[in-house]
Amino acid sequence: MINPSATIDVVLPVHNEGASIGETLREFHRVVMLEGGQPIRFVVCEDGSSDDTVPILQKLSTELPLKLISDPVRKGYSRAVIDGLRGTRSEWVGFVDSDGQCDPADMLRLLTLRNDVDLVMGWRNPRSGSQIRKVMSGAFKFVYRMLFRVNVRDPSCPYLLINRAGLEKILSGNVGILKQGFWWEFLARAVAANLCIVETPVRHRVRARGVTQVYRPTKVPRIAIEHLIGLYRLRQEIDAAHPIGISPVARRTRHHLLRALDDQKSKGGEDVGSSPFATPVNGLQGQAQRK
Repeated sequence: MINPSATIDVVLPVHNEGASIGETLREFHRVVMLEGGQPIRFVVCEDGSSDDTVPILQKLSTELPLKLISDPVRKGYSRAVIDGLRGTRSEWVGFVDSDGQCDPADMLRLLTLRNDVDLVMGWRNPRSGSQIRKVMSGAFKFVYRMLFRVNVRDPSCPYLLINRAGLEKILSGNVGILKQGFWWEFLARAVAANLCIVETPVRHRVRARGVTQVYRPTKVPRIAIEHLIGLYRLRQEIDAAHPIGISPVARRTRHHLLRALDDQKSKGGEDVGSSPFATPVNGLQGQAQRK
């Protein structure tokens, strides 16, 4: 449900996105706020950019509702995201990456799914990006599910909406163990906190300008090793927080997943509901309820 009286903070981490960040923020502002009627405030966590990102953001802060958190020293994706999330104040907080691959129209759909839940997650369908990154993500998801059994389609999707209470629960732990895989950790902590979660497909567009600043081919082996070590540490921390029996993350999760399907196929558009676990329908498949 769109609430024109309640502003939503939307967090974006930024590093060397000078070629596209202006277009990304203006499009999001136009689609969600001007056309969609949902007031938003950008919370941009700039992370040690070496191009013209900072002066562009400083100028944009005079034109758009934007809070800029800037650091001249690179601190990494996860730490930048955490600083951005902690810099929010709204009852509901959105998150999108700043590379322009997230379609702002999908934020309006996430907003309609937030009744009686804590966290609305997107899953990229179909997912854009390099083949090596897709393979790495698939292999990591296999190990991740063995350790945590988090039953969602896209645990690393950087498109979501979470309420204040749920966000504070997640940020209360030793968050930031996975330095480049923040959303894997975020979701594991969300399930451990017993948040009610729904999931819906979102479009994942081809990057219009620039290149990825994190998952470059030369960095992949090191990131993979760091991720595996981080998963082990995360599992230890969560199990320590639940010493009696098996932790909520280590058993089959209690949260309810909303397998929502876009009706674009029926309209002759892109099919965003091609998963074998769902049947294409108009509107939504299933309901999310609390037990």
